[in-house]
Amino acid sequence: MFKSIEPEVAGGLGKDTKLDTTTHPPVVFYLHYEFYGWLDNDILESFPCFIVTDRLREAILDARLSGVAFDHVKVTTTDEFEAFHPGVVLPPWSWMKISGKAGMDDFGISDKLRLVVSEKAFGVLSLFNISAADVEDFMQNTQ
Repeated sequence: MFKSIEPEVAGGLGKDTKLDTTTHPPVVFYLHYEFYGWLDNDILESFPCFIVTDRLREAILDARLSGVAFDHVKVTTTDEFEAFHPGVVLPPWSWMKISGKAGMDDFGISDKLRLVVSEKAFGVLSLFNISAADVEDFMQNTQ
């Protein structure tokens, strides 16, 4: 059984993001994630990218899950973030690059551009805070 996951959106693409918007979805070459808020989740998104805490990245790597690789992400916060989260120090983050096929690999992107994870991957994610994520069963032809 596969799950479709829409993680928390805690920010957006920052000004230093380098991307090609002539394609859909856009191709991102360098990711700058700018936090506006945060509900303490370990996986976040800002279309078309996903980021994870480094501790979740390590768990994914330790589990040898397929369809995913990791890269550097620049993380900054806005004045709004600082006002609503005074003194909060963000953990280290990694850019989670999805290369797998939805419904086959542990991580994939559906035709409707949603993150799809295997039961094994969902088990790993569930060990971390994903409370703000919308999770549904993945139906191959509807998502």
